[in-house]
Amino acid sequence: MNAAVPGRISPPPFETLAPAIWRTNVRIRFSHCDPAGIVYFARYFDIINGVVEDWFSAALGLDYGEFIGPRRIGLGYANCTADFVAPGFMGDTLTFAVLIARIGGASLGLEVPAYRDGAAVLLGRMTIVTTSLVEHRAIPLPDDLRAAVTRYEGECLEPR
Repeated sequence: MNAAVPGRISPPPFETLAPAIWRTNVRIRFSHCDPAGIVYFARYFDIINGVVEDWFSAALGLDYGEFIGPRRIGLGYANCTADFVAPGFMGDTLTFAVLIARIGGASLGLEVPAYRDGAAVLLGRMTIVTTSLVEHRAIPLPDDLRAAVTRYEGECLEPR
């Protein structure tokens, strides 16, 4: 998809997302917020990780927990950043999407934008590196993960 645009600080407009791009709604709770009722920046990373875990099963047909548990394949973040476009508030329902930025040899680059009623709130970017949880080193993307991500990327390239 190559959705990543160097220097971009806001998500692509919601209405331009291809229909095949997976989305999920997340209700912002009291526990996500600071005393001002605004989502605490560090909590966004926890929310994004949950979105990615759900994307694995819902869009890729893969069990995130199977990778880490029985398969002993780590899905850790080598890099994770966020551009905060607008505050998120307790009671909001934010729509998150998952975009493929890059498929590497042992890594996967994702963009995870969030929207409130179609308006940009956040753009998260992360690089997931697949690792052996036995040898504690990077390993190539597993074939099933590469195939699922490649399929998803192809489906998402279809214009709206």
